[in-house]
Amino acid sequence: MPGQAEMSGKTAVVTGGGHGLGLEIARNFLAAGARVVICGRDKHQLAAAAESLAPGSAPVLAVECDVRDETAVTELAAAAVSRFGGIDVLVNNSGIAGPTAPVADCDPAPWRETIETNLVGTFLCCRAVLPQMIAQGGGSVVNIGTMTAKRPLFGRTSYAASKSALTGFTRTLAWEVGAHGIRVNMVSPGPVEGPRIDGVFRAQASSRGITADQARAEMVADSPLARLTPPGDVAAAVVFLASDAAASITGEDLNVSNGIVMY
Repeated sequence: MPGQAEMSGKTAVVTGGGHGLGLEIARNFLAAGARVVICGRDKHQLAAAAESLAPGSAPVLAVECDVRDETAVTELAAAAVSRFGGIDVLVNNSGIAGPTAPVADCDPAPWRETIETNLVGTFLCCRAVLPQMIAQGGGSVVNIGTMTAKRPLFGRTSYAASKSALTGFTRTLAWEVGAHGIRVNMVSPGPVEGPRIDGVFRAQASSRGITADQARAEMVADSPLARLTPPGDVAAAVVFLASDAAASITGEDLNVSNGIVMY
């Protein structure tokens, strides 16, 4: 990455920050000197995450929030401003994998839930945070996409649709708010090491009649680097895009996929 991601004195809100990739992103922001607000639906998980990030939690605020709930999202933004005086970065990381099944076999309820969480939740969070960023004269939004929006994966239509829509959302929003000094970008990870991708491999195995090991091997074989993506690599890309080291970058979609996707 060009330059160095320095976030001292900045406040970053990371949705879905209580576990997995979101927790790793929060950890990287703290390491870069930022104050961090994490949110999620499980208050016990959030409390444990905050304590793991910073014992005593002085530079960390954990807020219980369902990003599909407009009122809860508004309260999240207000809590961040009340605690730290403003919001400099919003990372829209909250998301669910959704069902793995052919469209003809999909139950509409979980399909809609995926769109509501991954796409509408991102919209609501941006809508809540942007007025404060506009008032302060700048900020950065980083949306978390996926390589599945660009490379088909069997049975993942709701997930692919929700994340594909984020591309257009990201680019259009970048145009809307650029005059206010706000940058909007997206990071599209490949298969990130951890429990979530293990669940994807199991779902692929079940729906396609193969083993989870075979599903994993197929994915790794498509990478020039022959590996899955460490979560720290994705987190580093997010912090870079949020920082002044990326001051001339907006409307971009950065793949962090070990070369599985290159466009």
